[in-house]
Amino acid sequence: MKQTHAETLSHGVHEADACCAVCAAAHSHTESGHEHAENEKHIHFGGYALPLKRVIHFAIALGLWLIGLVLMHLNSGAEGIFWDKPESGAGWGPLRLSALIFLVAAYILAGLPVLRSALSNLRQGHALDENFLMSIASIGAFAVGEWEEAVGVMIFYMIGEMIQEAAVLRSRSSIDALLALKPDMARVKTEDRWTEVSADGVSPGTELLVRPGERIPLDGIVLEGAGSVDASMLSGESRPVPVNPGDEVRSGTVSLDGVLVIKATKTADNSSAAKIIELVESAKEAKAKPERFITAFAKWYTPLVVGAAVLLAIVPPLVLPGAQFSVWLYRSLILLVISCPCALVVSVPLGYFAGIGGMSRRGIMVKGAVHLDSLGSTKYVAFDKTGTLTQGKFSIVAMERASGIDENQLLETAVLAEQESNHPIAQAIRRGGKERGISGAAASAGTARYREIAGQGLELRFEESEETILAGNQYLLESKGIALSGDGPGRGMEDHTAVYIARNGRYYGRILVGDTIKEGAAEAVRQLSAQGVTQTVMFTGDAEGPAHSVASQLGITAVEAGLLPEDKLREVEKLTRQGITVFVGDGINDAPVLARSDVGIAMGSGADAAVEAADVIIMTDDPRRVPEAIERARKTRRIVMGNVIFALTAKGIFISLAILGLANMWIALIADVGVALVAILNATRALR
Repeated sequence: MKQTHAETLSHGVHEADACCAVCAAAHSHTESGHEHAENEKHIHFGGYALPLKRVIHFAIALGLWLIGLVLMHLNSGAEGIFWDKPESGAGWGPLRLSALIFLVAAYILAGLPVLRSALSNLRQGHALDENFLMSIASIGAFAVGEWEEAVGVMIFYMIGEMIQEAAVLRSRSSIDALLALKPDMARVKTEDRWTEVSADGVSPGTELLVRPGERIPLDGIVLEGAGSVDASMLSGESRPVPVNPGDEVRSGTVSLDGVLVIKATKTADNSSAAKIIELVESAKEAKAKPERFITAFAKWYTPLVVGAAVLLAIVPPLVLPGAQFSVWLYRSLILLVISCPCALVVSVPLGYFAGIGGMSRRGIMVKGAVHLDSLGSTKYVAFDKTGTLTQGKFSIVAMERASGIDENQLLETAVLAEQESNHPIAQAIRRGGKERGISGAAASAGTARYREIAGQGLELRFEESEETILAGNQYLLESKGIALSGDGPGRGMEDHTAVYIARNGRYYGRILVGDTIKEGAAEAVRQLSAQGVTQTVMFTGDAEGPAHSVASQLGITAVEAGLLPEDKLREVEKLTRQGITVFVGDGINDAPVLARSDVGIAMGSGADAAVEAADVIIMTDDPRRVPEAIERARKTRRIVMGNVIFALTAKGIFISLAILGLANMWIALIADVGVALVAILNATRALR
């Protein structure tokens, strides 16, 4: 897992063939393995860090270069070294020879990685890349006597490389944090004691012990203990989540204040933490359109630049009277340095990688940059209903009591009646009673006889007291001659299931049970409309009544109900022909639609098939994360495209100056390294 993680960053940054020296450095750094990176000493600059060896390497090269500059200055008098070439009359005295030795040593230290990469790429048939441009430009500067500038190209390039590597390492920190989600050890019960073993070897059904402050190693069900867990690293939820016996807990969350005995339900490889890490790492497998553009751009850009530099060095001396070949050769070398596509090659994939890392901190896991880019162009958002916009399980929505009966009496009687039933509605009533401290224990003493009445409900008769309780639909009570009282269903309650309760021939009231809307669902729909999404729709297999009831409460105008999976697929295909369509679902029946839509978003608690088929996973199950994901994707794309426009514009201006002879090698360095640094630092904004 760690090696795959290391490859993630290097691949994410090295998307294009025309990769620069910083890419090679970052690549070698990450390929050395995560454990090696942890043992390596770093120097910290604010929120950034750099390997100590790299800093020392740079300091030595910089020192040698500065000594060479001083010696060149002493040899050439008071002339401006930084803009004038030494006069040929200066000769080859000891100072100049010493300067050459120091400058060559500095060049080897700073430029050897670039020269090595250029040679390696040349052997592989990829000659015209960033390293090739830098190598030819610096060697050519040596050839025309611009020694200090030749070394300066590599020194400043090394500075840019270090800053860019620091940005890469910082963007990786969000992914490093995810690795901590997966504990290596688990405390399992063996005979009469608890023993620590490797979490990878624990099988489902094993009992685990988690103490306060410890991270839960595997997904499971709480058997004993109660408390709260911190799920912020896993789901982005900042508030502690209370857990009690019977509740599900996920690996990667931290027990804050309770000792929990948990029965593992999944292996380590299938745990929530492992899946999150896998999802983030899979981001390297897909490229967004701008990334593909940069890859294709580099393939024709670098040959075009080399061709233009050759023509600039050869043609003017042949056609312009008095034109000197050395002057135009120098201009062509400057052109090569300016034209290095480092800003584009590194900043674009880094921008998307940072965007994915920033979203993962909020519990939004994106499987690839291509999906992040598509999110930014969303026109239609289609929702499934059950489990996506609603809780996906029955609960008590309302209680309508008869005159003279309070809610506790009504609910206690209902819980008593439903104590032995496994029907989902009965389970919802029992859960509602438990939440209010009402138990049906009195019905489990063997003094009651149950009788189910097909299609109507059930009858509970107590033999000793001869009391009778009825729970079912209105036809059950009417068939027993019990008169119903009270108003009809309230507004919005028409499509909920009503359980009518009577005791000893007296009507107690009714309990409305239904699937409740998730918190934040209505706000999510409003936010999508505010973002300019063309239309929000609901595709559900539920009946017309409940579907339209939920849609009206949320503000969704277009509803298609009673759909089979193939019907949902057909409806989504219609939308995709009109524009980028996002489908949000959670069930097994949603898997085909999640795979077919332009971007499929699955709720993290949904079926495994849905999670596998989706492009984006909402770990918090919060519908408000959908508009947040779209907004963050749009901001990431604005950052990336801003870098593309800025880099191309800046380089176009500097190239024009080079052709006109208004730029020297130092300005070329600013054009290359400076523009790249601005683009890289701008790309890291996507983390926030």
